[in-house]
Amino acid sequence: MAQLPGDHAARDGRAGIDAALVRRLIAAQFPRWSGLPVTPVEVDGWDNRTYRLGDELTVRLPTAEGYAPAVAKENRWLPELAPRLPVPVPPVVARGVPGEGYPFDWSVRGWLDGEVASPERIGDLARFAVSVGEFLLALQRVDATDGPRAGAHSFYRGAPPAHYDEETRRALATLEGHLDTASAAAVWDAALDATWRGEPVWFHGDIARNNLLVRDGRLAAVIDFGTSGVGDPACDLVISWTMFADESREAFRRTVAQDEATWARARGWALWKALICLARDIGTDPAQAADHRRVIGEVLADHARSA
Repeated sequence: MAQLPGDHAARDGRAGIDAALVRRLIAAQFPRWSGLPVTPVEVDGWDNRTYRLGDELTVRLPTAEGYAPAVAKENRWLPELAPRLPVPVPPVVARGVPGEGYPFDWSVRGWLDGEVASPERIGDLARFAVSVGEFLLALQRVDATDGPRAGAHSFYRGAPPAHYDEETRRALATLEGHLDTASAAAVWDAALDATWRGEPVWFHGDIARNNLLVRDGRLAAVIDFGTSGVGDPACDLVISWTMFADESREAFRRTVAQDEATWARARGWALWKALICLARDIGTDPAQAADHRRVIGEVLADHARSA
């Protein structure tokens, strides 16, 4: 879910997408499926609205112009990535075009069984962390020669975190007096200084619990490659602080086997997102704000241990 901070267009786009629109698009462009029921998925994303189409298909519609390029990217690359990965990724079925008042390309994908990876659904979190790490390593081994280089299409995941420097500094100024902004600034500066010097590799860009499906307590699939691309894999390590802790974090760290500079950039990615979200939620959503604070605290503690 690659939400653009302050993206009001995305909010408006979501408001205009519903099951009735999906039924019209299917009837107009894929009439062979027009008799199938259309129902919202239980847990939806931000950059796309997703609907079940019968029992075996899903329909995904980008919520704003900035998310629309992911349709062509996923259609081009998911079939290349799928056979090289240890768990399923969304099967490409069809590509829709603008119509019925909807302005963007959209996609039809195969349905993948599983539930989002909440901790209570995972039998052994450390083993799960290893599975996620092994998935990332397999993704990084895929030939990246002609892959889409990190940039606007990936919301600069896979690029240097410096793209978000101004936004991060602004969040730090907003949060002065609410947290240890001096320590947070030190983590951010360390991320900027830890230049990526490796060969570009494939990254997913949004490895988070809602994009990891579990079945029988184990990793069953990875979805939503909208922010994927080729570049620096540090952005894929953010889950180390957002979902893992203690034994599972160490298991993940051992599995992905990245150098300290990559971990420094990863801390920067985690900090950037937590800071901007805390600045947004601190006065309006105490539960979300508490979670952002928890992530920031974990990142700062990890940085202190690495010093």
